[in-house]
Amino acid sequence: MDDLTQGLPGLEPDRLPRNVVIMTDGHSRWARARGLSLEEGHVAGAALVIPLARDACGLGIEQLGLYCFSTENWTRSAGELDSIMRVFAHYLVRAAEELEPHGIRLRIVGSRDGLPQAVLDAVDRAEALTAHNSRMILFVGFNYGGRQELLDAAQRYNGGGEEAFRQLLYAPEMRDPDLVIRTGGERRLSNCFLWQSSYSELLFLDDLWPDFNRQTLELALADYARRERRLGGRAPDSVLL
Repeated sequence: MDDLTQGLPGLEPDRLPRNVVIMTDGHSRWARARGLSLEEGHVAGAALVIPLARDACGLGIEQLGLYCFSTENWTRSAGELDSIMRVFAHYLVRAAEELEPHGIRLRIVGSRDGLPQAVLDAVDRAEALTAHNSRMILFVGFNYGGRQELLDAAQRYNGGGEEAFRQLLYAPEMRDPDLVIRTGGERRLSNCFLWQSSYSELLFLDDLWPDFNRQTLELALADYARRERRLGGRAPDSVLL
């Protein structure tokens, strides 16, 4: 296993988020602006995953989530869907092979219903190859919808409180993200990890996903470090008027 440098220089480690989710938006607009095909846009976005995961691990992130393909995305054209599935299956296995030596575990979150066999095989291979790793978990939301996850859990819930309900979610080991980042300029959650993100800090970026890099990630972490999280409480020096 390599020895990645931990932390972000100039910032106190305890001010940085440990659990981050990124909503990866802007592949198509990135491709169109360059006269490229939609598939080339998806390839460019998928190619970021391996270096980003290594960077995140090196910056002290313990759980990184990428929201890549939602249940609503099935409304896209058949040609684009074929492209997405082909690119995802290829890069998922590649990511598992390259990230496994760095102690990074891959966990795919979402429904298996409707996915091509090639994608299901890639999911099983990637998760099995990295199952023993514990340095960082990379959660990939694919064929995922937050409302559907809650409905599926509710159908099996027999009481017991929040923790019992959490155990019925697709990935109960996924912690609530400290920070949710969305690229592409949109300002909404779009059904992304609704239960888990109820108290997350939100950061919306105009950068299109294929342009996201380590510097973008560092700036996002620094933005989070400057925030004061109260989680429903009151700041120590606040005055009640």
